Amino acid sequence: MITLYGMGSPNVVKVFLALEETELPYETMPIDVFGGDQFSAAFKRLNPNAKVPVIVDDDGPGQRPITLFESGAILIYLAEKTGRFLATAGSSRYAALQWMMVQMTGIGPMAGQYVHFLRFAPKNRDFSYSLDRYRTQTRRFFATVDGRLAEAPYLAGDEYSIADIATFPWTRLLGPILGKEAEPDYPHLMAWNAKIASRPAAIRALAAMERVRAGLTTLDKAAPEMLDKVFGRGAFTL
Repeated sequence: MITLYGMGSPNVVKVFLALEETELPYETMPIDVFGGDQFSAAFKRLNPNAKVPVIVDDDGPGQRPITLFESGAILIYLAEKTGRFLATAGSSRYAALQWMMVQMTGIGPMAGQYVHFLRFAPKNRDFSYSLDRYRTQTRRFFATVDGRLAEAPYLAGDEYSIADIATFPWTRLLGPILGKEAEPDYPHLMAWNAKIASRPAAIRALAAMERVRAGLTTLDKAAPEMLDKVFGRGAFTL
């Protein structure tokens, strides 16, 4: 049995999606991020970086338990465990890995920082440069993916892979991130989003995520000090 520790963020949705696609048995352990669960000693024994997602697989390599954090590492592990969504060798394997890294190093960090400065930066300071930079980079990465999907049905080519699983939880939020008016600028990406969203595993994954998220502290209910700790600001600035 695999235990998934997480909440409703895009990086956690990746793992829900991979687990549903691979049809591995799993259970969820909700982590109330805005309630501070990730800072507990018990959770930091699983991930010293105090971030979700984390998985614990009771049937890991050599039939021994394994604990993994970082969503990209988890996706590779699940793909190799099941022999699905990542070729064992050849150019298609590296195509999937390179496009997954576009998400890991580009889409996620740029979109995440843009949303942070847009929604959570202090209102009494000028963050226009930060907003311009991260919005531009987010749009550039979305355009790169749109261009790729103009020439191939999936990011790695003809086959659905962990590159798609990693990217969809972020790109499905294109409208909320950039505004609905931006969606027509990325026609191939939006069509691909709809195609992935219609997969039975994606429907199950998003429903499972919503069930977990329903019981967690919402942003508007979080204590101000906890928000400062989560975002590394105020008294928690290093």
